[in-house]
Amino acid sequence: MIKKIEHIGIAVNNLEEATKTYEALLNVSPYKTETVEREGVKTVFFECGESKIELLGATREDSPVGKYLSKQKEGIHHIAFYVDDLQAEMRRLQKQGFQLLSEEPKAGADGKSIVFLHPKSNHGVLVELCEDQTQF
Repeated sequence: MIKKIEHIGIAVNNLEEATKTYEALLNVSPYKTETVEREGVKTVFFECGESKIELLGATREDSPVGKYLSKQKEGIHHIAFYVDDLQAEMRRLQKQGFQLLSEEPKAGADGKSIVFLHPKSNHGVLVELCEDQTQF
């Protein structure tokens, strides 16, 4: 069951500059910076009430975020929803016709297990489902 918006992912060209912008906007420092080598992304997380803002900077042009930024402008990349049981949500959504971008969850940033739903399933919005990491 989807519990809340976990975070909003924002793809940026210059992570250092964007971090300064969001520090000023939110009036807080990021609580975590992390590189996910497998995905070719460096992330910066800010707490924002019960949710978070995740800034995404590509570490490689051929990474998913790098490809996104080469085709799109900076901006909202995805919306992540927190779930209690990622495997159960994956099965439920597949039965309803949603297209998952991977068959199994993978390790994501900020201690989460994640899976993405294809934007075609969500009226053009890339959706991430995540739960606290229990494997990997």
